[in-house]
Amino acid sequence: MSRETTETWLTQEAFDRRTAELAQLSNEGRTEIAKKIESAREEGDLKENGGYHAAKEEQGKMEARIRVLTELLRHAKVGDAPASTGVVEPGTVVTARILGDESVFLLGSREIVGEDSDLDVYSEGSPLGAAILGHSVGESVSYIAPNGKEISVVIDKVETYSA
Repeated sequence: MSRETTETWLTQEAFDRRTAELAQLSNEGRTEIAKKIESAREEGDLKENGGYHAAKEEQGKMEARIRVLTELLRHAKVGDAPASTGVVEPGTVVTARILGDESVFLLGSREIVGEDSDLDVYSEGSPLGAAILGHSVGESVSYIAPNGKEISVVIDKVETYSA
């Protein structure tokens, strides 16, 4: 069974940041983890070698991140955020009332925002994202949350994302 790959919108800054991260992990990161593994291996019995197992676990996580970044960058659509037309689409910042509480978030990939951003991000494939995608300011929609509850959402504002 093949997974359907989807195009992900990224700003040029986010694309450059993730490209640099991939290069660092693929080069220096792999070299560093190989040294840690080799050093731990030299300590003796691998069954009871906590340093070895920790380094192998770190290596697994790093390789998983490399795979995620490779796929993301391979299928990225790089450019400016879509100009807001009042319709929710990937790359827009949405202000909505969710169960009556105001929430402001970016619809798109978490990879878009920097580590120093406190802006919440919902993917267009999430229950909330799928429910509001394509809807306009002033519209009310609802979706079923993973816990089975129906969640009501009123879209109050849709803006162009700026980093």
